[in-house]
Amino acid sequence: MSKGDSIWDLAIETVHQQEKDGKDGQQENRPAEESSVLLMGSKTSAKTSIILRFLDRDEAAKPTTALEFTFGRRARNNLAKDVVNIWELGGGTFLSRLVDTAINVNSVRQLAVILVLDLSRPDDLWVTMETLLKQARAAADKSIAELDKLQPGVKQALRKKAWEKYDEHPDKDMVDPFPVPLVIVGGKYDVFQDFDSEKRKIICKTLRFVAHNYGASLLFFSLKMKQLIDRGRVMINHLSFGAAAPQLKSMQLEHNKPIYIPAGADAFQQIGPPPLPEGNVGTMSARNPVELWKQAFTGHFPQVSAVPTVQDDPAKDPQYAESSIDAMRQQKDEELERYRKNAERKSREIARMRDGLKM
Repeated sequence: MSKGDSIWDLAIETVHQQEKDGKDGQQENRPAEESSVLLMGSKTSAKTSIILRFLDRDEAAKPTTALEFTFGRRARNNLAKDVVNIWELGGGTFLSRLVDTAINVNSVRQLAVILVLDLSRPDDLWVTMETLLKQARAAADKSIAELDKLQPGVKQALRKKAWEKYDEHPDKDMVDPFPVPLVIVGGKYDVFQDFDSEKRKIICKTLRFVAHNYGASLLFFSLKMKQLIDRGRVMINHLSFGAAAPQLKSMQLEHNKPIYIPAGADAFQQIGPPPLPEGNVGTMSARNPVELWKQAFTGHFPQVSAVPTVQDDPAKDPQYAESSIDAMRQQKDEELERYRKNAERKSREIARMRDGLKM
């Protein structure tokens, strides 16, 4: 208090300070919260490595067999610990139905989805993106509908949250926001940056369209570039604990640089028309913009077959070794082998007996 301050000036200043302290402490004094994040996408696209970087775990990434779970904690000043449940779907599209395990009535209200795509494999990009987003959206819609029956108003609240970034956007009547927060990550940017410029431009424009259409953030990632690792960690921290998202001033739209576009910050006019292959314009028969972009993209990058392939037997993976269970499994395998050999021997004996009767 300076000499010129009156008792009323001091009182006003004290009240203002108390109000400020109350607002600053509001976040810290709230009870512990729990959220969920689901990572899914292309095989070997660095999903596991992204999780390890976020959790500050200095260990080598191992292949994800099916759906794996881990969690992270963040302590606050009031000693409460927020928890994020982290699910990772392995196998690309092979086990896409397992997303129903992570997306359910209990998780959907505080859920975010991260789709990680392999930029170095454009021939697998669209089919992976389409299959997984379709499955995740169906699971989210179903869970939200079930939760709304138990807690009326949840569906409307989540819809309002999904649309709020488009309230004043010129594309408001043309987008179809995902029901929960969605981030699309383009992995292996260190490989992608060496692609032909025109190919990079087509891939970037297509991903920008898909992200903007579904109300998603879009960012490129590489394990070999610290700036991109840090940006990825900040984004997951934002989705998990409500921390600040990567700064808007770092937004990047150019196809010759690692893209970062926050949800709602792009525009169809900026993205431009779909890159239709020459000579194919007259053959397009799309019923909506998404189909048109799909036909354009797959015209440049024909997609590989989506027929699922048989995965390696996880029972033989050393990372899941359990001595007692493995010993029992070996015993059962040996019993099965003996049964198979006995069955084959009996089958041969019966065949010889039949041959003898015919003679």
